[in-house]
Amino acid sequence: MSISFAEVRSWHRPLMIMVAAMSALVVVAIFGLLADGRELMQQSIWVKPLKFGVSFVIHGATLAWLLPKLRKAKRTMWTLGTLLAVAGLIDVGFIAVQAARGTYSHFNTGTDAFNEIGQVVFSTGVVALFVANLLIAVMLLFQRMGETALTWALRAGIGLAVMGMGLASFMVGTATRKPRMVEDAYGNPVPLVGGHGVGVPDGDGMPITNWSIVGGDLRVPHFISLHSIQVFVLAVVVLTALAARISWLRSERVRAQLTGVVILGYAALFIITAWQALRGQSLIHPDAATWIALAASVVVTALLAVLAISAARRSEMAPAGLRARAQRDRRAPAVR
Repeated sequence: MSISFAEVRSWHRPLMIMVAAMSALVVVAIFGLLADGRELMQQSIWVKPLKFGVSFVIHGATLAWLLPKLRKAKRTMWTLGTLLAVAGLIDVGFIAVQAARGTYSHFNTGTDAFNEIGQVVFSTGVVALFVANLLIAVMLLFQRMGETALTWALRAGIGLAVMGMGLASFMVGTATRKPRMVEDAYGNPVPLVGGHGVGVPDGDGMPITNWSIVGGDLRVPHFISLHSIQVFVLAVVVLTALAARISWLRSERVRAQLTGVVILGYAALFIITAWQALRGQSLIHPDAATWIALAASVVVTALLAVLAISAARRSEMAPAGLRARAQRDRRAPAVR
């Protein structure tokens, strides 16, 4: 599945403009990490813009490639892509501006005029992102993209991303429903309501991701689901590449089955991490129940993969055996 420059030029232009802007933000954020010593909750103020910039580059480029390839409702799909691009620019732009101001973008209930107006616009953009992705996911159910494996990968990837965005609605108020005061990058008090954590306030997180190490964190399943489409499409690309060397993978049906196995295993990972977070449990401190669920999903996924591969190899060997038998029958002397 190679991509030429001419094909890139045909991608959804508003989404590619968003991707270009996010790429520029990534460069700025990296420079900020190196040159700006201001911090929020013991992390550089530029970590969040960097994470969101990278995430939107990946997700935006994927949709920019996908939408022009759809045959049905092209105008509607173009409009949804444009809505997603505009909402992404507004939301991540607000995150970047708040970071540059040395304050919080999420859950900030500060009463300064810029923050109050920005929070309204930010919330509207979040809803627009969710609705646009949801409608794209629904419309993908009625369209086929190339071979079966790719169609399954795209449908499941967008669908799982929408589920992860829906899970984000639980973030508000999960840590605490009472305002808590934190300090901005200049030591000024800032009121926050809600958070990403379950059972614990935000903070005490891992490097870069800032996922909590002391309690549940809904950003973990949110991240896993948001980038599922890239994982699934990569699986299709790998299987297609391997088909050049492995004869039993040349069957479209077999590649679709193995792609389905990847989808089921990845969906199980999303469900387990969401369940873990909602129980107030840190990703890096799983209890026995989490380990059992994870082990069961690994075993089931591996078993399904083995069954699919075994069936494919038997199916390939059967015609070869019939051909060999036919050749033996032709060579055998006639019985008189």
